[in-house]
Amino acid sequence: MRWVCRGGLPAWLRCGFVFPVQAHVSRRWVQNCSGTLFTTPIFYVNAGPHLGHVYSALLADSLHRERALRDCATRLSTGTDEHGLKIQQAAEAAGKAPYQFCSEVSEQFRAVFNHTLISYTDYIRTTEEHHKRTVEKFWTVLSERGYIYKGVYEGWYSTPDESFLAESQVMGIQDKQGNVIKVSTESGHQVHWTKEENYMFKLSDFRPLLLKWLETHKQAIYPENFYQIVLQWLQEDLPDLSVSRERSRLKWGIPVPGDSQQTIYVWLDALVNYLTVAGYPEAHHSWWPAVHHVVGKDILKFHAIYWPAFLMAAGLAPPDHIFVHSHWLASGQKMSKSLGNVVDPMDCCDQYTVDGFRYFLLRHGVPDRDCDYYHEKVVQLLNAELADALGGLLNRCCASSINSTQSYGFFSSSCFPDKHNCFDKAASARAMEEDYQLIEFVENLPTEVQARYEKCQIYKALEAIDACVRLTNKFFQRHTPWKLDSTNPVEKLWLDTIIYVTMECLRTYGTLLQPVVPSIADKLLSRLGVAQNERTLKDFLFLARYHGKYCPFEGRELGPDTGVLFNRLDQNKSRKTKDPSIPKL
Repeated sequence: MRWVCRGGLPAWLRCGFVFPVQAHVSRRWVQNCSGTLFTTPIFYVNAGPHLGHVYSALLADSLHRERALRDCATRLSTGTDEHGLKIQQAAEAAGKAPYQFCSEVSEQFRAVFNHTLISYTDYIRTTEEHHKRTVEKFWTVLSERGYIYKGVYEGWYSTPDESFLAESQVMGIQDKQGNVIKVSTESGHQVHWTKEENYMFKLSDFRPLLLKWLETHKQAIYPENFYQIVLQWLQEDLPDLSVSRERSRLKWGIPVPGDSQQTIYVWLDALVNYLTVAGYPEAHHSWWPAVHHVVGKDILKFHAIYWPAFLMAAGLAPPDHIFVHSHWLASGQKMSKSLGNVVDPMDCCDQYTVDGFRYFLLRHGVPDRDCDYYHEKVVQLLNAELADALGGLLNRCCASSINSTQSYGFFSSSCFPDKHNCFDKAASARAMEEDYQLIEFVENLPTEVQARYEKCQIYKALEAIDACVRLTNKFFQRHTPWKLDSTNPVEKLWLDTIIYVTMECLRTYGTLLQPVVPSIADKLLSRLGVAQNERTLKDFLFLARYHGKYCPFEGRELGPDTGVLFNRLDQNKSRKTKDPSIPKL
């Protein structure tokens, strides 16, 4: 079959279709499906949630929802990191006990995640007793296996980063008073020379093993540019890592087992949360190492070097995948309170709706580079893709002036014959070459979408869906169903067929959009009369009647009309009335 190049579409739609196997005989997107634990980072409670936290959670949430859509066992873990010197200092500054301070901020994160429809199955706090027991067990295993020793550590220390830094990671700058100070070259945070007795982890032993792991698991860290960054880090020597702090300096943390004068390093404590959720040390085998971490690039080293090394030392396999994303900017600038350009996720939900906010971040967010957030872009994208393209298509095929029976439509094989079995088309055939291309694209869309999700390229999955939505709009526009005479039996067959094909396309889009815009997808599928138990990809069959199979939707009465799928946004103003369901932080 020859495919015609079309400008303005994704590459897989433009020049050479990438999935030539017919989707009605190959349901590859629901096969080879095993249990997976998706995780966000646990978020540090020295301050409340911001846009970057929500983006991490949305990426993990959509991956989790997509896996459930294929009827796979899946879990999603998120939560808060509540130990460390920064928390101790922040609580003191707020005049609160550390646990009270942590509880209040942790509830802010939970409220934001609940409001943005993060479908977590596990919410963990590192101050919980069962996590403390897991950390103590993990420390004991590392110690018994000979990977922890006591020594004197001397070097530059960054309190905000909770990390010791090598000389090569530090540079001198002038502060506002003209004094020369030392800062981290990576984060810019000030560092201080520190000398203390700590427990050390033999990180230097694991450089060859980490290299071998990455060389044999090239998809372990994704996108590719972050994989290469980690490989570059491993070209240099790895010094042993300080994994405790003197308790006289850091009281807010888990004491080292058997040594009440030392506190376990906050990053070792925090990373073990993934094992806590999995059920370590007795019940983790069902989920480990089938774990997919979603992390920001600023914590890549902790997850891609320290964490795999800790796991190897404990006799455990590294996680299957580490998906890394970049940062969000505000109109080209880094977000900061001093500039007054920090984006509040709750305000965004109020302004664009929860689903609109989710859609923009996942559609516009490209993990391998920093992304820019600005109001005009949000409005333009949501109006074009949710209000006009998707919402407009649903409104048109459900309009009573065209769909007078308010039904799913009936399919006529004489009007739309199987292209592969009809070399001599019947005189009543109305389908065109472009219509058959549309069917091919939509049939293969679930496979394309799954492939994108497996690489955490959700923006490309949404690009593919939007391209098909636009092709479906062209199909509807091309055949002008509003001009057909429904009292003419011949034209009525074609009218019903147009409606049926359009609604089958919409059912596919609604099903595939559930991980990203669950409320909009529910509204769309409910309008089409698709029941709750008919919304997964298990046994999903697009355009069954075209293939001569039974279709339970054909002729079905539509669901109630609940209005516009997504209201267009005004570019020049924000919503003035705040949604009362949005909690105040």
